[in-house]
Amino acid sequence: MLLMILRVAYLLICAGAILAYITSDNDRSSPSLVPGTGNSSVLLPKNDNGAAALPAIIRNNKAIAFFTLLGISQIFTVLDLLIRKKPIDVISGIYFGVLVGVLLAYLFIQSLTPVIPQTHPFHTLVVLITLLAFPYICVSLLLQTKDDFRFVIPYVEFQRDLKSGRPLVVDSSSLIDGRICDVVETQIIESQLIVPDFILAEVQDVADSSDKNRRIRGRRGLEVLAKMQQSLHVDVKVMETNRSDYKGMTVDQKVVALAKHVRGGVITNDFNLNKVASVQGIPVINLNDVSNALRPRYIPGERLQIKIIKEGEGPGQGVGYLDDGTMVVCENTAHLTGKDVSVIVTSVLQSSAGRMIFGKLVYQTGH
Repeated sequence: MLLMILRVAYLLICAGAILAYITSDNDRSSPSLVPGTGNSSVLLPKNDNGAAALPAIIRNNKAIAFFTLLGISQIFTVLDLLIRKKPIDVISGIYFGVLVGVLLAYLFIQSLTPVIPQTHPFHTLVVLITLLAFPYICVSLLLQTKDDFRFVIPYVEFQRDLKSGRPLVVDSSSLIDGRICDVVETQIIESQLIVPDFILAEVQDVADSSDKNRRIRGRRGLEVLAKMQQSLHVDVKVMETNRSDYKGMTVDQKVVALAKHVRGGVITNDFNLNKVASVQGIPVINLNDVSNALRPRYIPGERLQIKIIKEGEGPGQGVGYLDDGTMVVCENTAHLTGKDVSVIVTSVLQSSAGRMIFGKLVYQTGH
C-alpha cells in the first residue's frame, strides 16, 4: 500500500513538473521566471519579450511533448515493478551513483555556461540531458564494480555483520557431510557462505529419495543449513540464480561458474570438484583437508594401539581405525580380527580423499 501511494505521488509530481515546464512561456509576468529572484527551481531563459523561451519542437507540440516526457519519467516506475527483489548492494550503488552523478552534472553545467548561456533556447534541454546522463554513467559504473565497492567507499557495506574475505559457495557434499557446521562454530570462517538455489534443490532431492540412507543424509544436509542460518558466527545467504545462465551445466560446473561470478571460493569435501575448481584458479576449502590438518601427526617408528576390525586387501593384512576415523593397515594381522594389537607406523599416505597409515605388528596384547 505504501509503495502504491509513493508511485501515485511520483506520477502526479512528474505530471505537474512537466506541465509547468511546457506551459512556462504562457506566463510572461510571473516573477518566478526572472533569474535571481530567490526561486532557483525554474531555470528557464528569457526572450526579448520577457517570456520563457522553449525549444520550438516543444513549444509547437505541447500535448505530444507532455505525454512523451511523462512516459519517459515513468520508465523508472516500470523498472521498479519488473525488478521485484532489489539487493542492498545494488540499491547502495544506485544511491551513491546518483549523488556523485548529480555533483558531476552540476560542475559540467557550470563549465558549459559560457558556451551555452541561460538565454540560449537549448540551455534547459542541455541541463536536463546532463542531469540524466551523468547519474546514469555513475550508477552503471558502480553496479559493474559493486564487488569492489568497499574499496571505493571504505567501511560502507550493508550486511548483517562486516565480513572479511571472499564469499564461499557451499556445495551439497559439504552440507550433507555436516562437518561444516562444526567448522563454522569455531569462528574460523569469516567469509559469507553462499548456498545457491540449485544446491538447495539437490539436497532436497536427496532428502526426498526413496532410499532410506540417502533420505537420512539429505535431511541432515537441510538441518545443517538451518542450523548455520541461525548461527551468529557466520553470514549464510541462499542465493537465487538465473537458470538460463547455467543451462546445460552439471552441478559442479554451476558451482565453479557462480564462484567466478561472485569472485569468491568454494567450500566442499568433493575431491573431483576440488580439482576442477583448483584448475580454474578458484580458491577451495576442502573439509577433508581441514580435518586431516587437525588430526594428530604420526611419523614412522611411532606406536599405535588399534583393534583389528577386518582383513585387508593384501595377503595377511588387517585393518583397524583410530578414534578420528583414520584407517590403519597392519601387516600379518589378518588372523587377529577382533583383537587389540600394538602397531608401529611404517608409512603414512595422505591426500584430499583421506589418510591411511601403514604399520607392522609389534606384539599382541594380552599374551
